[in-house]
Amino acid sequence: MVWGPAVRAAGPWLLAAVGIAAVVAIINAASTSLLAARHPVAGGAYTFGRSELGPVWGFVAGVGFVVGKTASVAAMALAIGSYAWPDHAPLVGTAVIVAVWIMNARGVTRTARATTAIAALVLAGLAAVIASSLTQPAAPAALGPHDPVTATSVASAAALVFFAFAGYARLATLGEEVRDPRRTIPRAVVIAISIVVAVYLALGAVLLRRPGVDVLSDSAAPLSLAVPDAAGWAAAVALLAAVAATGAMVALMAGVGRTAMAMARESDLPGGLAIVGKTGVPQRAEAVGAVASIGLVWWGDLGFALAMSSVAVLVYYAVANAAAFKAARRDDDGVLGIPRGVAALGFVLCVLLALSLEAAPTLAAAGCLVLAVVVRAAVRRRRP
Repeated sequence: MVWGPAVRAAGPWLLAAVGIAAVVAIINAASTSLLAARHPVAGGAYTFGRSELGPVWGFVAGVGFVVGKTASVAAMALAIGSYAWPDHAPLVGTAVIVAVWIMNARGVTRTARATTAIAALVLAGLAAVIASSLTQPAAPAALGPHDPVTATSVASAAALVFFAFAGYARLATLGEEVRDPRRTIPRAVVIAISIVVAVYLALGAVLLRRPGVDVLSDSAAPLSLAVPDAAGWAAAVALLAAVAATGAMVALMAGVGRTAMAMARESDLPGGLAIVGKTGVPQRAEAVGAVASIGLVWWGDLGFALAMSSVAVLVYYAVANAAAFKAARRDDDGVLGIPRGVAALGFVLCVLLALSLEAAPTLAAAGCLVLAVVVRAAVRRRRP
């Protein structure tokens, strides 16, 4: 989904944008995974922000995560619908969201198994796409005038690509349901981020080779243009994209539910969202997130949802890095193990990438965050 918009912003500098997004993702991964080892409870940066910076900053992180990932679920659902039944994409997206909620409601173990199986299938499929693309002739050199590429446009492309990197954060939201979180979460995040960086760099290089900058910037399905024109490839790539998006949605909705549950426990959201079912899953919280995503599927635009999601999630990681920066000052037991300067750099990069995106989605995300903080303050002021 992100390759077309990213190429429109970065042009031939796409790989530089992917590299910047990878650096930001690695720093954020270090902060969130090691904070999760110190605070092995549900909620991710919401919990870290509350513990290290104070309730308001934790609330900002929580709202950023919930808003960003709800928009991400809607974007993934629309992408699946566009591949499966373009004329009725919202209807297909709604059905997929409901199916994913039912799957997640059965428990984190089944969710993890489904995600693992989907990830293995997608990696094998991407390897086949890359290999087949390399057997085809490269696209001709870029033709015609292009908008000049600037540092800001490359940063904007990096912010969009970061949308695709951000899945590792959901591991940190599952702290209560993971065995030995101090060991398991950092190791899982390192493995995940390493695989993702390698895959995205390879895909970016392949797509720049074929179909090339000119075609890629206007394509909604770039992978289908990278493979041979032989019958069956287009359908296979469409199926692969749908499977990949479904796998991402499974983890996205799980993360949204756990963060909303943690916020409800602290009375930052209605208390009913903290209730868990027999499987240990916050089914009500995930159901509310699913309903919100369905609303965005029928109302929202894919490009707007992608950018808004990136802004909100970058705010989430900015709070996480600030929490890691503060926690590193008193890291007497060596749990964090990262220099304060790394966390500070992560904070600055998150803010810069968020500000590099278009004004409309940036203001929409910021408006949601400010409105949520104002409403929270008003509600708490009226409580006895």
